[in-house]
Parts: sequence; C-alpha cells; structure tokens
Amino acid sequence: MIDHFLPVRFDAGRGLQEQLREALVTAILGGGFPADQPLPSCRKLAAQLRVSRNTVNLVYESLLDSGYIVSQPRRGFFLAPAYAEGAAGAQSLGETAVPNAGERASEADEPDWDRRFKLRPGLTSGVFRPQDWARFPYPFVYGQPMRDLFPLERWREASRKALRRETASSWLHDRFDRDDDMLVEQLRTRVLPKRGIWAKPSEILVTLGSQNALYLIAALLMNGQTRVAMETPGFRDALSIFELHGAKVQLHPLDEEGMALSPDLGACDYLYLTPSHQVPTGIVMSPARRALLMEGVRAHDQILIEDDYDAELNLDRDALPAIKAGDTRGRVIYLSSLSKPFSPGLRLGYLVADAELVDELRSLRRLMYRHPPLNNQRMMAEFLAQGYYDAHLRAFRAEHARRRDALSQALTQDLDSCRQIGSPSASAFWLAAPGAVDTRKLAWAAARQGVVFEYGEQFFFEGAAPTHFMRLGFNAIEAQRIPKGVELLAAAMDRI
Repeated sequence: MIDHFLPVRFDAGRGLQEQLREALVTAILGGGFPADQPLPSCRKLAAQLRVSRNTVNLVYESLLDSGYIVSQPRRGFFLAPAYAEGAAGAQSLGETAVPNAGERASEADEPDWDRRFKLRPGLTSGVFRPQDWARFPYPFVYGQPMRDLFPLERWREASRKALRRETASSWLHDRFDRDDDMLVEQLRTRVLPKRGIWAKPSEILVTLGSQNALYLIAALLMNGQTRVAMETPGFRDALSIFELHGAKVQLHPLDEEGMALSPDLGACDYLYLTPSHQVPTGIVMSPARRALLMEGVRAHDQILIEDDYDAELNLDRDALPAIKAGDTRGRVIYLSSLSKPFSPGLRLGYLVADAELVDELRSLRRLMYRHPPLNNQRMMAEFLAQGYYDAHLRAFRAEHARRRDALSQALTQDLDSCRQIGSPSASAFWLAAPGAVDTRKLAWAAARQGVVFEYGEQFFFEGAAPTHFMRLGFNAIEAQRIPKGVELLAAAMDRI
C-alpha cells in the first residue's frame, strides 16, 4: 500500500467530497499512483486529511462507479486497467524523458516565435489595475459585479429549466452557425425595445461580449486602407483591435456634448462611439450633436459603430434612445452586453445590424468558434423569459444608485478639489484632479493604503496625455466602505 501525502488544501466554501474527488482524479490522471499498489485505505487517508472515513468512502465509491478504480477483495482499491496503463507510462516517461545537460537542445533548435508572429497583440496595452484588486479593501474598479447581488437561486432555476430532457435537445447539438432561437426572440422583444430598437431575428447576432463583437467587425470590415474615427479619451481595447487589423485611427476630442465633429471626420469609413455614456468620461452625446453626426454619416457614406455597453445600467431620468433606434438605412451597427449588470464573466453580448452584414459576420464567427455555448444561451433565454432578469435589474439599479450617491457624497465631502465630469448616472466617476496632481503616482500611493482606482492618462491616445484625470468605479466596493476609501484617497493626494 502506498504511503505518501496527498496534497489537498480544503476550501471552506466548497464541499469536502467534491474537493477530495478532484484531488484524487488529478493524481490518477497525472500518474501519481503506482499501477501495482493499492490506493491509501479509507482509514489512513481520512486520518491524513483529517476528514471522516465516511467522506473518503463515499468518494472512493464514486470513483468506482465512474470507472477510475476497481475493488479487489481483501486488498483494497486499485487503479482501473485503463488508468493503470497510463500510470505506468507516466512513470516510464518520468524516468527517461528529461535530457541531461549535454543532451539539451541548443537555442538554434528552438522556434523563433518573434519571426513567426504576424500580429503582436501582446504589445497592446489595456487598462492597468492590480491583478489581485479584489483583495484590496477599497476597490474603486470599473466593470466588476456586485457579487452579493448575483441572483444565484434564480440562475439555478433557469439552469434547471435548460437542463430538462425536452429542452436539452435545443443545445446538445452543434447548430453550426445559428444562435438559440429563444434567446434571439427575448433580445428582439424584451431587451432591444427598451433602447427604442425593433429588429428582425436575421439582424441579431449573439457574441461573447461586446468586445468580441468589435473584433468580428474589425476582422470583416477593416484593413490597411480603412480609416476609423473614435473618441479620446476612449476605450483603449477598441483602439488596439482596430490597429491590430491595420486600420488608421483618427482621434477626436470631447466637449460637453460628446465627440467634437470636425470637417476631417468626413474622410473616415467608420465611426466608433460610446454616445450614451462615453468611455471613460460618462458624457452623454446631446440630441443636436447626434443629429449632426448622422447627417454626416449619410452624406459621406459612412457606418457608425454604436457601443451601448451599459444600456441596462442607464439611470438617466430622461435617457435618450440608442442612435440605432432612428436608423432606417442600415448605417448603424449596435453593440451591447447582457452581462455587465449581471455577471461580466458570463461573456454574453449581441449586435444588431443590417441582415446582409450579420449574415457575413455569422459566417466569420463560424470559422472562429461557431457560436457562443448554446447551454449558456438557453439559460439566459430562460432567465429573461421568466422575468428574473428584469427583477434582478430593479434590485441592481437600486443598489447601483445607492452606491453612486454614496460615492458622490464622499467626493463632495473629502475630494471637493476634484471636478466631476459626465452624466450623474454613468457607471463610474471621471474626475479631474487639480492640475499639479499626477494620478499615476497617486494610484501607487493610494494602493499602499488599500485603495485601487484607474488613473486617467491611460485612456488618452495622443502624445502628451494629461496626467490629472482618474476613474472611480463603485460597484465592486461595498457601500459602507466608500466613505473611508475616499477619505484615504484624499489623504494620499495630500501627501504626494
């Protein structure tokens, strides 16, 4: 019988049986158990891991049912023949596969990946925040969920409906390039009309988030001869996607009505905007500016890419409809997301455009990943159809407004030297600190006090970017922590 330590660090948030089975399966598949010796007995393993013998016995029984192990009377549990062969192979490989120093391949034998790369996405930059931002006590980060508000029971109910025998056939099969019909219908009748958009099923494509939609559009429509206009400051990943596909990006500054319109805008093929709440400032493009913009789009044979990323979070009392709502000539491609107020990790978005364009985008998507997972699509469709999504939005918006008000009050009290820019109902605060404040340095100083935010310089794309802007999100931080976090941020600003 083997007598070695099985490394299992139990997580209090998960079941013991689940974690023990996972560790044993990993050890079996990795060749961690000898093929000719029994596994540790229930008594010995239970004593080693300080769990009950019944827990170990139940896990062994489940592995027996799954065919990973076999039971030999009076001898114990052994690896099943298929896995015993793998264990022997792994041990043999371990003995012979590692070359000694004299046998190691020279650098000349290794591939020169730098020469082979045709694209260099690794050279593009995103918005910086610490990878472990969730461990900070005061995370003013944008685009993260209110974890305590996730409607887990309702989502489980939608999952159970999607897993019914009569429903499972809708997602068990590969649909080639088609989306879940129920989800498309829910988008068409329940989601899009809120933004004033009425679309046919043939004009809707489900994506892996709105950023994936941007990549599909760029891959299909852009090359080295393409000119794209976009806002600065703006969404950095959009800039990277356009440039990665060779497009020449023309940058346009903002004023209080949105992106400034200038004569050279007419030379562009595409215009990419976030008009409902501009990224990152939150400025709402005025009705007059929208009308002038669309006049130019029609006059110059252009296409507008409208990114309505926070459509479900718009708390404006008299929120303007999407620009797409007034598009009767197919000149607006509309992007949005279902997961922003729900679960950003779900990665479900959609686009609405002319049917001819959607058909070609669907073909391109098929070559990349065919379609987003149909089980997730059906679960979201059930979630929408049962009214769970709308109920969640009501609770989310109420808490969203409460945290925003708390942050606004704290900023007025402790950071009144910073000017607030943009809509009072955007998903984050865009602040202009006094001109002498370098918010990049402030971000490092604040992090030492447990405060995380995004410095504004990284949202500007031209040469000498201003250094006194910053963005503070408020959904990832608990409401009661907001005042203290702002107080610490103000103290850090006084010290730099």
